[in-house]
Amino acid sequence: MQGVRILKEGADVPDPLDAGAYLARGGYSAWRKALEAGPEAVVGELKAAKLLGRGGAAYPAGNKWGQLLEIEASPKHIVCNADEGEPGTFKDRFIMERTPFRLIEGMAIAGLVFGSETGYIYVRGEYRRVQAGLLRAFASARRAGLLGRDILGSGRPFDIALVSGAGAYVCGENSALLNSTQGLAGRPRIKPPHLAEVGLFGAPTLVNNVETLANVPPVVSMGGKAFLEIGHPDSGGTKLVCLSGHVARPGVYEVPLGSVTLRDAVYSPELGGGMKGGGRLKFLHLGGQSGAIAHPGQLDTPYSYSDLRKAGLSVGSGAVVALDETVPILDYLAAVARFFVHESCGKCCPCRDGNPAVLDKLLELADPGRAGPETLEALKSLAFVMTEASFCGLGRTATAALRSAWKAFPEEFGRNAA
Repeated sequence: MQGVRILKEGADVPDPLDAGAYLARGGYSAWRKALEAGPEAVVGELKAAKLLGRGGAAYPAGNKWGQLLEIEASPKHIVCNADEGEPGTFKDRFIMERTPFRLIEGMAIAGLVFGSETGYIYVRGEYRRVQAGLLRAFASARRAGLLGRDILGSGRPFDIALVSGAGAYVCGENSALLNSTQGLAGRPRIKPPHLAEVGLFGAPTLVNNVETLANVPPVVSMGGKAFLEIGHPDSGGTKLVCLSGHVARPGVYEVPLGSVTLRDAVYSPELGGGMKGGGRLKFLHLGGQSGAIAHPGQLDTPYSYSDLRKAGLSVGSGAVVALDETVPILDYLAAVARFFVHESCGKCCPCRDGNPAVLDKLLELADPGRAGPETLEALKSLAFVMTEASFCGLGRTATAALRSAWKAFPEEFGRNAA
């Protein structure tokens, strides 16, 4: 399970912010290979690797790069989404703190492919220490010739600017992130036009997640076919999994996609190590607050994009939060609803007004004698409207945990109804 190290390779070095040491360990060999191979070859390897976007939407990275490559307009911008506002998710922070030059090299390869001279990393505002570390890494990379006007004597320029967010969950949505980067309100845009056509400052733009871009150098180095063979036939490579909650061994773990089940994630000695204090698992919340809840009957589902999707679940951001039987499902869902009430940008009515209404109904259900049979029906109606009519993914997925929970724990929803 833990034998394959792609994204965690080099994470245990004494100084992860030393660009010279990264270069001495073979860093930027993928960049040199991409320079010789050319843009079409790089995009071809990403497609062969079946590298799915690691930010949550799981859109094929090779397709996204290929669509942008076909657009002739210039300049083209490279933007890294490092907002990571999904509770229970901390794997992008791990990359930025422990293997930042893998991310920098991935962005530099994108710069080669699209002829871009500047990239931007949008980092969530709460990650102040991460931001300081990245600025040190950028400075070290410039001294080592890995960023700047003439990368490694090639005559090819590329540099990276850091943009700090202001703690808004909605800025994890790519178009809201670009608006925020430009100094506008961090609210989603109407699409089309798509970001590949009209993105940052109105120019064609590539937006990828931290983990996605960190996978680009390994794909280029080993080739797309070899990368695919490491993971699942539908999605190559490894995945960083963020284990938290009531597991004995919380942390960031790297697993080849499809190689472990949800049961392994929780109970394997190499991963979660079982439930803390010998408690009994009640449910898993996968992919962050906007992900679905898994019940114990789904523990034998393989951890891959397609297998989880068939089970009505998702990889999402990579979060796996395990909670034991001391947690009432209605109380947990109310906490999720409070998060979305706080984080809604207010742009559209279904999300702005729907989330407070969902919270009110959940509190009714949790209060003995207050709820009637109509309360759950009203809750289901709210969830349907929000899923179908919200402007962006925040509103459309805000009730994902709720919709899965009432199927898994129907007795808790009806227990207090009059």
